[in-house]
Amino acid sequence: MSEIEKEILKKVMQWLSLADEDLNLASHALGLGVQSPHRLIAYHAQQCAEKYLKAFLVYHNVDFPYTHSIRILLKLCSNLAAWAQTLKDAEQLSPYAITARYPGEDQEVTEAEAKQAIELARKVRTQVRNALEQLGLKLPE
Repeated sequence: MSEIEKEILKKVMQWLSLADEDLNLASHALGLGVQSPHRLIAYHAQQCAEKYLKAFLVYHNVDFPYTHSIRILLKLCSNLAAWAQTLKDAEQLSPYAITARYPGEDQEVTEAEAKQAIELARKVRTQVRNALEQLGLKLPE
């Protein structure tokens, strides 16, 4: 394996690790009950999906714009893999990247929406992990 390939794999693993941290935090926060910060849960679920898609693109050495748009990232992934079309519903995560960051842009997120955001992030995670493993990448649990 070349040094360039090693560096790419290192970056992919970093993206995946950060994504899993976001998902773990979102899942944990959901368990806080009445105190659950649904807006932040949805934000971290969006971040998980975004980072998983970016990891896939990094693996394929595809440059991507600085964006939080799941739609744009899925479009880039669809040039490489048909499975990207099956994740269209994950596009609804994109607004959560904004609502938790900018005053005046925050919208209320219900518990049901926070749960759905986590499920969408898990769906993206599962699909990307499966795709990377099929390409021969060994991923930790």
